Amino acid sequence: MPAPAAKQQDDMNPEAVLARATAARGDIFPEWKLVAHTAPQTYDLINRTGSYLHQYHGQSPEEQQLSGQMRELIATPALCAKADLRHAPNHIRRMYRMGMTNQVIFEGAAAFATVVGWSSLTYVSLAIAEANSPDYPYGKLPEGGAPAKLTPFPELAMGRKRRSSGSETLLDTPEWRYAARIDAEMARRCAAFVDHCLLAGGAKDELLGPGPLELIVIAALCTRGEVELAAQHIRRAYDYGMTRRQVLEAISCVFPMNGMITSQLGLSAMRLADAASREGKRGKGKGKRKTTGKRR
Repeated sequence: MPAPAAKQQDDMNPEAVLARATAARGDIFPEWKLVAHTAPQTYDLINRTGSYLHQYHGQSPEEQQLSGQMRELIATPALCAKADLRHAPNHIRRMYRMGMTNQVIFEGAAAFATVVGWSSLTYVSLAIAEANSPDYPYGKLPEGGAPAKLTPFPELAMGRKRRSSGSETLLDTPEWRYAARIDAEMARRCAAFVDHCLLAGGAKDELLGPGPLELIVIAALCTRGEVELAAQHIRRAYDYGMTRRQVLEAISCVFPMNGMITSQLGLSAMRLADAASREGKRGKGKGKRKTTGKRR
């Protein structure tokens, strides 16, 4: 009896692997073709995983909570932080095709910049310029270039109201109170930049609220290995109503350019945040007095 034919998705012929990748992404950078022909299974796994993480065509399961737009707001500044001006413009064009404006792209990039440095914003600007150039060959640029009007996506309405109260300025952290005792003006100016980018005073007319901005910051911190700081920002994200699934999906957006070890760092941060939340709840419970009988 002849063996059954291999399923199409299991066909490791390099041309079949490339065809699946092209169908998912829309185009392929030529450097990946050598990878596919030399190590087809490796490239197939890269494509399958990347398609899921970034919701390429046919890869957006219902249980995923972050939109493709939000994933791009995390992935693109991560590429720009590495000065990757070959691939980042392709992502800019994808965001344009999703109806995303330069304003929302820069809001997300500014949040990422609080972690990796504001010089990364110049690479975002260069990526935008390259994406709008007719000489850039990868990805389709919408007719008319950058959209003038933003097409709504779910995260624009999320994470705009905080559950608890209290100050969120960087100057109220122990590290920056210490810095202020040494150089108050330096601390004030640095905090003003971070507070502006992360909306320490709450959301006003900005497109992205503090919750989605925190998802970007958390992913950025994981690329730097800052587990404890990431845990603090995860708790702020939760305070703005973001879910654990959203946090994990945000972290996953930077796997392709920063490695799977990022997932372990992110999960460690999530566990720290969960443990701190449980400890906080226990502390509140201990503070309550049990009363029995009648009041006197």
